[in-house]
Amino acid sequence: MGVHPLAPVRDPAPMLHKVLGEWGGHEDFWIFGYGSLIWKPEFDYAERRPARVQGWHRALKMWSRINRGTPECPGLVFGLLTGGSCQGVVFRIPRTVGREVLTQLWAREMPTGVYDPRWLTCHTPTGAVKALAFTLSRKSPNHTGVLTEEQYRQIFSDACGRYGTTLDYAERTLEELRRQNIRDRHLERLLRMVAEQQR
Repeated sequence: MGVHPLAPVRDPAPMLHKVLGEWGGHEDFWIFGYGSLIWKPEFDYAERRPARVQGWHRALKMWSRINRGTPECPGLVFGLLTGGSCQGVVFRIPRTVGREVLTQLWAREMPTGVYDPRWLTCHTPTGAVKALAFTLSRKSPNHTGVLTEEQYRQIFSDACGRYGTTLDYAERTLEELRRQNIRDRHLERLLRMVAEQQR
């Protein structure tokens, strides 16, 4: 697998400013978690609910050159891509800490402005809510496109960034999804492939 060039950096500050303006600061808001936010939110929240988003799906198809890899050995993290549906969780953020939470999230999720933050309708057991979600465009230079099994094996074997390995990230996500009674067959298959290789 050739080394992918670093994606052009997109300034995350105007994107944060836009989301802060859309929220307005007058009421609590929701955040949709579909990957590491499920098992490591790292922010204060007042409520947590299971949730489903229609028209988007979780996919381990985003290059990570900081958090789970390096420019020389890119790792992978989840993106929310169009099509299908996605089960995850929503967190209700109190208005009083909203600006602080969004600023923290930007430092963690948006250091290079890779995601496209969107307000999506999330269906929960007690009704629908609008929640902020970090989506990924297929036109993004950080979208991997189709990866072969051999590429996945190499990434799971080698990629490591400031928050640890891609393999640990994938395993912890699957573990928490199962704890939440969420099935992700594609992720199960990828990790089963890695386990068989290690035998």
